[in-house]
Amino acid sequence: QVPYQPSSPRQVANALALLRGRAGKTVDLGSGDGRLVLEAYKQGLRPALGYELNPWLLWLANYRAWRAGYHGKVSFLKEDLWKVDLSDCNNVIVFLAPSVKPPLATKLLAELPDGARVVSGRFPFPSWTPSSTLGQGLEQVWAYDMKKVRRAAQSSAQGSPV
Repeated sequence: QVPYQPSSPRQVANALALLRGRAGKTVDLGSGDGRLVLEAYKQGLRPALGYELNPWLLWLANYRAWRAGYHGKVSFLKEDLWKVDLSDCNNVIVFLAPSVKPPLATKLLAELPDGARVVSGRFPFPSWTPSSTLGQGLEQVWAYDMKKVRRAAQSSAQGSPV
């Protein structure tokens, strides 16, 4: 369980800026009230969906989608992020606690295609080197391109310098 903490407008803007110009399925793992998914859809990232376990946050996300005129255009699913298949995702947004990052890194490495990009807010993935970053302090977000992350992981596993 990860406590709910809504993303600030600047965090949302920074996360979406690191996905600008990308295409394909975009998911937010632990989507909370849906603000990142709604903004992703608004900026043309489609399909856009969120996975969230908290039923109240799911209700709020769906209500916000309806108010924005996006009902039926975005999806919020009550799914455990550890059980969803991410193999068809091009863009993954993760605003989760640091304790979740190491096991999530393993899942993302195993499932995401090489062309995928992961954007992490609030906390970076400790063992990954970001392709880019934006913002400072609490507003900072990190982008990771899976092809580069895999290459670095393979190099370190083989003991060669990265």
